[in-house]
Amino acid sequence: MRSGLLVLTVLLAATAPSAWATTACTIPVGVAMELTGAAGAYGQAAAKAVDLAFFDLNAAAESNECTFVAYVRDTQSEPTVAVDAANQLVALQHVPLLIGGIVSSTTLPMLTSVTGPAHIVQISPAASSPRLTALGRTGQSGGLFFRTITSDALQGTAAARQALDHGLQSIGVIYANNDFGNGLEQEFVRAYQSLGGHVVITTPYNEHQSNYQAEVTRTLAAHPAALYLVSTPVDGATIARAWIAAGGPRRFLLNDGMNSADFIHAVGAKYLDEAYGTSSGTVAGASNDYFAKAFRTRAQEDPQSPAADRSYDAAALAGLALLAAPTRDGAGTRRGLLRVTDPKGDVIHAGSDEFRRARRLLKTGHALRYEGVIGAVSFDAYGDISGPFRLWRIEKGVVRTTGELSAAAVVALRSQAGTP
Repeated sequence: MRSGLLVLTVLLAATAPSAWATTACTIPVGVAMELTGAAGAYGQAAAKAVDLAFFDLNAAAESNECTFVAYVRDTQSEPTVAVDAANQLVALQHVPLLIGGIVSSTTLPMLTSVTGPAHIVQISPAASSPRLTALGRTGQSGGLFFRTITSDALQGTAAARQALDHGLQSIGVIYANNDFGNGLEQEFVRAYQSLGGHVVITTPYNEHQSNYQAEVTRTLAAHPAALYLVSTPVDGATIARAWIAAGGPRRFLLNDGMNSADFIHAVGAKYLDEAYGTSSGTVAGASNDYFAKAFRTRAQEDPQSPAADRSYDAAALAGLALLAAPTRDGAGTRRGLLRVTDPKGDVIHAGSDEFRRARRLLKTGHALRYEGVIGAVSFDAYGDISGPFRLWRIEKGVVRTTGELSAAAVVALRSQAGTP
């Protein structure tokens, strides 16, 4: 599956310009994602969602209108490879906008080493580290970084509420020792303990180990009633199997990326009937309904695949922003992005019919309010979105949505917990 997608995306980049030569113009867009490596499962689904978004955007174009070509590079889930991939896209393909990465450990160096110095817009579908907000606050992102996932500062609060609502009053945390894991662990612990929970121990782990027995043993020695596992599907499955084998309580709290059929299969469904989680995004809506059908048809994958929904939105926003931009430098593209996420704009949903209407509205000077698969998108001064969150649990091997926590509810919880 992975190699097939990689070939497909390379061919797309190589053949699309000549195929669209009859249109008024083609606009290159860089896509740097984790198609292989530790986050490969996320990147594979994300790249397919980006493909669907550009397919829809191009299907909406009239014969004399601009279309898009995606130049896709595999970051291999490695920061140094990610920087090299981003450099290729910016320096050689001259892309005016970059979509990526999926994880914070690749997104951060691409921002600080490539897109920031080049003054071009970068949109990450799934990098959730609070450090990215900090870069915005200190002006280091130049106002050109955006993401279609909530910061872990918010996910940590939503996860804390989810845990307590399911009676998980005492918990141990095992988390990836990287930008993503460290940020989420800190935010969760702060919110969970402020709301009345008790964290008995937190244990970091380094990725790609053959086993995690030492981390599991250390955590179990503190006698937690449940485990918050902040991980990726492959490492997470190894940790969960070791936890279960050692007699750990089969009550789990999981981060958004663990909403994964591969994780469930690797661990065993019968061990996960008390596994709960949170994911940034809404439960239902016109765009959500469209994506659920279209992604299954075109990508032949589960539309709930990690990062898929928000990657569609990232690509849709990238395309609409470039169409709306007065110029295709960083400042112009930023203006275009804000124009298509205007709270007072004409509402646009996902899909080619809606994008056709969006093109017409933009031509006549209208602003748009894109209500995507993850909900209505509105960016703050640092390129962040505020919610909502989908609540879920695993039942008989299937991820079931159990509810939704609104953006306003998360803000209220953070206030209750004394978190800014």
